[in-house]
Parts: sequence; structure tokens; C-alpha cells
Amino acid sequence: MSLSMVDFKGVKRSGASLVVLAVVAAIGLSGCATASKLNPFKDRNSDQGAVASQGQRISIVAFEQKLQPSKSLKGIGYYLPPAAPVANWPLASGPDTLVQNAAAAKDFKVAWSKSIGTPSKGPGEVLAQPVSDGHLIYTMDGEARVSAHDVATGNQVWSIDLNPHNKRDKTAFGGGLALDNGKLYVTSGFRFVEALDAATGAEIWKKVVDTQLHAAPTVNASYVFASDVDNQIFAFDRNTGEMVWTYQAIAEPARLLKSSAPVVSGDIVYAPFSSGELVALNAATGDPVWQQVLAQSSRTNALSEIRDISGRPVLYNGTVFAASHSGVFQAMDAKTGNPAWKVDTDSINSPWVAGDVVFLVSLQGELICVSRESGQVYWIKDLNVGFQKTKKGFFGMGREKKVGKIPLWVGPVLASDRLVMVNSLGEAVAFDPKTGDRQETIKLGGAGFIAPIVVGDKLFVVTDDAKLVAIR
Repeated sequence: MSLSMVDFKGVKRSGASLVVLAVVAAIGLSGCATASKLNPFKDRNSDQGAVASQGQRISIVAFEQKLQPSKSLKGIGYYLPPAAPVANWPLASGPDTLVQNAAAAKDFKVAWSKSIGTPSKGPGEVLAQPVSDGHLIYTMDGEARVSAHDVATGNQVWSIDLNPHNKRDKTAFGGGLALDNGKLYVTSGFRFVEALDAATGAEIWKKVVDTQLHAAPTVNASYVFASDVDNQIFAFDRNTGEMVWTYQAIAEPARLLKSSAPVVSGDIVYAPFSSGELVALNAATGDPVWQQVLAQSSRTNALSEIRDISGRPVLYNGTVFAASHSGVFQAMDAKTGNPAWKVDTDSINSPWVAGDVVFLVSLQGELICVSRESGQVYWIKDLNVGFQKTKKGFFGMGREKKVGKIPLWVGPVLASDRLVMVNSLGEAVAFDPKTGDRQETIKLGGAGFIAPIVVGDKLFVVTDDAKLVAIR
């Protein structure tokens, strides 16, 4: 079988289009994989049809309606909690207690930058978010090299190459990291899940699987949970690596390169899939508890058929918040799955819950602030204003065209009372969480496609050129 992968990192290389297809042929349960980056839009200058290009950004939501702030919330304020320290970031979803406003990156300056290995190039893609126990920060590059660096200095403590270097998986990518009880768990597009000693990098156990694991793992007291490219989720015994159960969601012929880790709370695993399904599963058995599909049924354009929930769901106070590429941002009861509210906007990012509100960045670069209780929109800020200019042709004649790159945004993280995001232009940008106004910008040295994490007094970002950047 084959899958088509949509790579929203295409803007970083050619600058030609925000949306670039990376068609991965013959990725299945066996066989080799090859990848190429293709542009799905034949004529970007044509007035016919809808194209999502650098010159003309078209929201898939805009075909039906335009999201607007709620008139009833105009002039009404909202509560944001005070900044609090964050000691560690063990999973892609963060610590056990939800981080709402981190006491970090107060100076908003780059403290240091260190190489972590092979950058995104050719088939390899740097996709893994770092994790940290508070002393060391762990990273994975585009070729399955895992490294540990000192949080304070960035000095490398150990590094290990987990790439099996076989012919079948020359174009493997993806995977991620999770920490628990002195063990570092690794999943990989090279078809394995592995447990390492977090202090030394020594192998504890390794389980080879038949399919590529593109999302980061999640860990609880008994199991390691991981998802594959075919919309299966697996539960492995955390002590031995033996597979305990699997669950198969709806397989999709097209999906994003970016995949979201499952989220576990108590005896429930909340698993997002590229089908737009968000499924709550019994953590011990894999039996489904409830299911929601985050997709707009009325869409007619091709992009809306990509339904990925590629930003991780967020669980807070008995509610699950999640957004899909297909234009649904939804709050659901964590026990029943019943929707509390829905906002019609598309995103490949994780929501950020803080006090009375939830922040989300849309695929079009709109920073949205909504009421956590009602889903009503407080405000919307277009982050891409000013990135493009319109000019006429030769001697001011001919058709107008837009020039300049439009960035892709990842985040946000609320740190020291600032919303921090990174973008494909290699910037980390701080915004006012009450208005969305831009405050400060720093250069990362490379494009950012992975959301920052918080450890101690710093934010950490892994860039596309395989640099670990610490922001103090």
C-alpha cells in the first residue's frame, strides 16, 4: 500500500508554496520507501481555482465562512495565571501538571546553540520534540541519532546512533522521545521502539516492529504507547518491550509528515489520528471508550480532505481540546467525548490552555484567543501582516503580484506572560497574550517547525538544521 504525505515544511526550501506534497511511495508494512517533494498546484499565477501559494494564502475555512471575534466579548477581560517554574518536560505533552504560564525566557535572548546531528535534508526530517528531566535535555536528529545535552551549558553528555542503516528504510523519518523513571523511550520511522538508560544512552531493550512509527511515544506506569503511519496505536510493556495490544483507526491515503503523540491520563489514552479521529481508549486493554471525528463534512476542496490531528490534544480540568487540519477546533468532555463547543478553524498545532482562555495558531497564521468555557472568540491576530508586499510589473505596468515569504508558525507557549512562537523564517517571536500584538523577535539561526519546550528558566527549540537553541 502507499501513503501520500503532505509536508508543510516545503516553504523552507523552495519558498514557492506553503503546501508541498511529499509523496512517499510504497510505505507499508514491508518493502522500501522513496520520497520526493512535489508541488500539487500546476499554475500558481492562474486566476482560476483556489491555490494556496506564497502569493495567495487561501484558508480552507474561508470557503464557507470567516471566523470573527464575538461581539459579546468585546471589552471583556480574562484571567491568565501568574508565571510558575517548570522543572522538567518528560513527554511531548509536557509535565503531568498542565503548564499554563511558565516562568522562563524572561530576558528573551539566545543563551546558546548546539548541533544535535543531521539536519532535515533529502529524506531525513528533524521532527522530534526534545524532552528533559531538568538536568539533561534529549534530542533526536533527522537520522535517528539520539543525544543528551546539559540543560545549563548545552554540553553534550552522550550521543548514540540508532539508525539501523538498512536498505529498506533509507528514507525513514519521524519518531520521538519520552522520559520516565530514568529511562528514555524512543520511537522511530526506522520501525523500532527502544528503551535507553537516560544517564548513559545504553540500550535496555529494543522492539522491532513491521511499520514506521512517526509520532513520539507516551508512557504511563505500565505501558509505552506509540502510533504508526497506518493509524494504528500500540501498547508495549514498558519493562520488556513486548506488545500488549493494538488498536486500528481508519487508514488514510494522505496525511501530514507531522504526527501527534497520544496523551494518557489515568486509565485512558487519548489517541489522535490522520483520519481526524480522536479516540479515547482503555489504557490496559485498548478497548475504545469514545470517539469523535474532527472534520468538516461540508468541505468540497481537496485540502480539507486532509483531516490530520497533528497537534497533540490538551487535557485540562476534565476537558480535551484538539484541532484538526480539516477545520475543527473542539472541546470535549474527557469521560464521554461529548462536545462542549466547536470553532471552525484549521490548525496543525497544539492548543495552549491558560486560565480562562485557549490559544491556537491556525494554518493561515492567525493567532486565535477563545474562551475556555464557551469557545467564543476574544480576538484574532494575523501574524503574517507585513510579510508580503504587492508590486506592479515592469515600469509599474502589468498585473500586480505579491513578493516575500509567508512564514509557517508553530506554538504557542506562554512564558513569562508572553506568547512565544517560532516560525519557518528562523525567528522566535513574543506576542502580548491579551492583544496578540507583536513584542519582541530573536533569530534562531534556522527554521523552526517544532514547538518550544520549557525547562527551568529557559525555552528550548530544535531547528530544522538540527540545532538545539536555548532561550534564557
